[in-house]
Order: sequence, then C-alpha cells, then structure tokens
Amino acid sequence: MFISKDLKKQNITAYLLYMWQVEDLIRAYNCDAERLKSDYVPRFTQYTPEQREELARWYADLVEMMRSEGVMQKGHLQINRNIILLLTDLHNELLHSTKQPFYSAAYYKALPFIVELRSKGSSQDNPELENCFEALYGVLLLRMQQKPVSSETEKAVAEISKLMTMLSEYYNQEKEGTLEL
Repeated sequence: MFISKDLKKQNITAYLLYMWQVEDLIRAYNCDAERLKSDYVPRFTQYTPEQREELARWYADLVEMMRSEGVMQKGHLQINRNIILLLTDLHNELLHSTKQPFYSAAYYKALPFIVELRSKGSSQDNPELENCFEALYGVLLLRMQQKPVSSETEKAVAEISKLMTMLSEYYNQEKEGTLEL
C-alpha cells in the first residue's frame, strides 16, 4: 500500500503494473484476506506493527473489491480500469494536440508493435493502452520468472515503454496543471 501511494504520485504506469501484480498476488492467496494477513504481511519487517495492520486492511479491502466486482479469477478492479480510461483520454488528447509532436512521434513509432499485439491477442476490443500494459506486464512476469524474452518482444516493449513513460510524464503535468494541449 505504501509503495502504491508513492508510485501513483510518481509514475502512473508503474503504479498500474504494480496494482496488477497486487491483484495476482491476492489471487495467489485465493483471495483470502486472513491468509494474506497471517502469511504475507509479516514479511514487511521494515514496517511498524501499526503499518503492517494498515497494510493488512488495505489487502482486505482489495479482496472485498475483487469479490464484489467478480474479478477473483481474472480481470482487473474498476479502480485500475478507470486509470486506463483516464490515460486513454489523455492519450487521445495528446495525439490530437499540435503542441505535443514528440508524443505523436513516439506513438507512431510504437504503433506497428501495438497493432501486432492487438492482432495476436484475444482482447482486441480493449483500449490500445490496455494492450500496451498487457505487453509490459507480460514481459515483467517473464523476467520475474527468469524466462527468456525474444529480441522481437524486447524491441516492441522498448518502444511501448518509451510511449508509456511519456504518457506518465504528461499525466503528471496534467495533474499539476502545467500540460499544454
């Protein structure tokens, strides 16, 4: 929870990838808040007992949200889908802005990879950015499992990462009120 607060302020892309990881972690614990509290939260020895209790409550709240939203097996919480919707709106605004040509250039450089991802995936109806997040998350999982990533995938993810980094920076500027569209 403490990591998520910092990430949300600093890098919305990293935040969303982290939250997807948290969703998967909760699933790994069978959406059992008590098991998370007794088996997982104690690992955070750098936190005070009060902070660990707060973390356990955060996980319990997420478990309850996952239950009520029907995403215990797969899918994403509405709070996370809302971020993709916000970023999609910003993405579209940036593409139509004459004041942000570097973003459009990064997008068109990543576009062939995005199109390829969409054609291969089962979620072609998802927003483009969700496909980008799925690619980044998939590679993150492969790396965590120390599995190989093909050079083609590395190249695609590098371009998508550049685009998402720019989008995160523009998101922060928009929050600060300094973004010119």
